[in-house]
Amino acid sequence: MTHIDGTWFEFYHHSQVEGTYWNPACRAFTEDQWREKLTEIRDLGMEYVVLMCTSLCYSDRGESYFPGGPFPFPEEMACKDPMGVLFRQCDALGLKLFVSCGFYGDWTRARDNMVSPQVRQRAYGAMEELYALYGGHSSFYGWYLPDEIGIDGHFPEFFLDYVNAYRAKIRTLTPHKPLLIAPYGVARITADEAYAGQLSRLDCDFIAYQDGVGIQNGGADKTGEYFRRLRRAHDLAGGPALWADVELFRFEGAPYRSPLLPADPDRVAEQLAAVGPYVDKILVYQYQGMVNRPGSSARCGHPEDALSQALWGNRGRLHESQR
Repeated sequence: MTHIDGTWFEFYHHSQVEGTYWNPACRAFTEDQWREKLTEIRDLGMEYVVLMCTSLCYSDRGESYFPGGPFPFPEEMACKDPMGVLFRQCDALGLKLFVSCGFYGDWTRARDNMVSPQVRQRAYGAMEELYALYGGHSSFYGWYLPDEIGIDGHFPEFFLDYVNAYRAKIRTLTPHKPLLIAPYGVARITADEAYAGQLSRLDCDFIAYQDGVGIQNGGADKTGEYFRRLRRAHDLAGGPALWADVELFRFEGAPYRSPLLPADPDRVAEQLAAVGPYVDKILVYQYQGMVNRPGSSARCGHPEDALSQALWGNRGRLHESQR
C-alpha cells in the first residue's frame, strides 16, 4: 500500500509570495493552534515531520525560532516558544522530527550557503545550541539540510563535500541520528553507474527527491520512470534509502513568482501511485498550507478545500492507495 509517511513543516514560509495564503495565519497561531496542526498530521497516520528551518535568513535580515539563535526572534509571532511547542507536541504524539540545520545564509543563494565558511560556522553554532536545548526530546529523530541543489546529470562535487562536512559535524553532536536531504531535478538525473558511485560517497541516510510535479517540471506520468531509474542506482550503491518528496501544491500564476495553492486531488493521487512502487517512504510538501482538517481551529492556506476533503473525507483515496 502506498502510504504518506510524513510532511515538511514550518513556522513561516521562506518565499513570502509563495506563502501568501498561510504565512499570516502562522504568525498569529497560538500554542494550542500549533499543537492542533501537528495533531492533524499525526491523525492522518504520518510518522515524520521535517522542519524546514530553525532560522530563516534573507539578504538583509534574519529570524530565529529558538533561544540563542543567530538572529532575533520575530516579535510579531503570537506563540513565543514555537520550537518548544513543536518538540513537546511531537514527543506527545510519537512523531519523528527532522531538525533543520540550514538557511543560515540568504536562502535564495543555496550554493553560496553550501561553500561559505561564515555560513557554515553560523550553522554549526546553531546546531550546537539546538542540541543543547532540545537534544533530550524523544522526538528529535534526525537532521535535515534545507539548502537544496538541482541535479543536472550527476551531483556537483561541491554538494558532496557540503553534505559530508555537515554529516561530520552531526557525528560529533549526535553520532546515531540520521541525515535527510531533498534535492530537485529528477527529470535531469542520469541514474547510471557513475551516479551510483556518487551515492556511495554521499554520507547521508535518506534522499527524498522532489517529484517536480508541483513546479511544473513534468507530469506524474513521467515520474514513475524517473524513480524506477533512481531505485536501480540506489540499489547498486547500497544506499542511501530512497524516499520521495511529493508536491501537494500548484502555483496560482507563474512558477516561483506567485502564491502556492492546493493541487487537484486526482493529480496528487497519480503522483503517489507513480512513486509508490519504487521508494521506501513518501513525504509530502506539504500538509501545512495545503491541507486542513474540516473544522480545524488551526486553519491556514487558501480557502480551496478539494484536497483537504479528499484526504479527510475519503482517506483511502490518497492516504492509502493501491500500488
